[in-house]
Amino acid sequence: MRIDSHQHFWKLSRGDYGWLTPDKGPIYRDFGPADLAPFRARNAIARTIVVQAAPTVAETRFMLEIAAADPSIAGVVGWVDFTATDAPAAIRELARDPLLVGLRPMVHDIPDDDWLLRADIAPALREMEAAGLVFDALVQPRHLSRLLAFADRYPGLPVIVDHGAKPFIRERKLDPWRAEMAAFAARTHVVCKLSGLATEAAADWRPADLAPYVDHMLAVFGPGRLLWGSDWPVVDLAGGYDRWFDAAAELTARLGQAERDAIFGGNAARIYLSKRGRK
Repeated sequence: MRIDSHQHFWKLSRGDYGWLTPDKGPIYRDFGPADLAPFRARNAIARTIVVQAAPTVAETRFMLEIAAADPSIAGVVGWVDFTATDAPAAIRELARDPLLVGLRPMVHDIPDDDWLLRADIAPALREMEAAGLVFDALVQPRHLSRLLAFADRYPGLPVIVDHGAKPFIRERKLDPWRAEMAAFAARTHVVCKLSGLATEAAADWRPADLAPYVDHMLAVFGPGRLLWGSDWPVVDLAGGYDRWFDAAAELTARLGQAERDAIFGGNAARIYLSKRGRK
């Protein structure tokens, strides 16, 4: 079963998508399950994980409502204010819904690059671990040293590095990203999403431009710890769903069928759903 491990829905009138402004062009409109359905059908995507796009609990509830009405949605990665004193209680309440599979602070938008190492987020993280939730890390290369320390501080919390930590593909820069990602891969509770790479590349990108980054992720994490995701509809800024899916298929074509099946669905089911007692 193919699972898209990273996609979004949004409704502009909700008003809490601070980053989503008119200059975003083709993605500055509403997107819902009906908009995604043709791409799922063309690429044989059975189910998806819908990921937060606004730093509000209200948006998490909005996504959970959509998921409850659409069986193609396997799970929701939501948001809470990790620094709030009531964060553990908020997580317990949200986690009563079995469709909640993870939480994601928007780390790359937080001015404090040391946010991941704050002591006051520890109670929320312990509650996540108790609830069987996954921590999605939306980071950029500047955060990697802190994320490594974070992973060591919370060895019982599954961590997913979104979008390969957004390497500098336009600049064709591999280091120090390459060494830092290898360090992450030594921590067995850390996995990585094969997603969002096209958005970091030049507008006229080809699969060959992404190959050094995909090859490195495969080398250090292995097919058993990579999850393919579309990052739709953001990917519409970089060629669209079909183009990215075809590129990812080409870049993993040398793998065996079982390895490809893991990347394109099996790993998402294991990492996101199994700890919540779901399939």
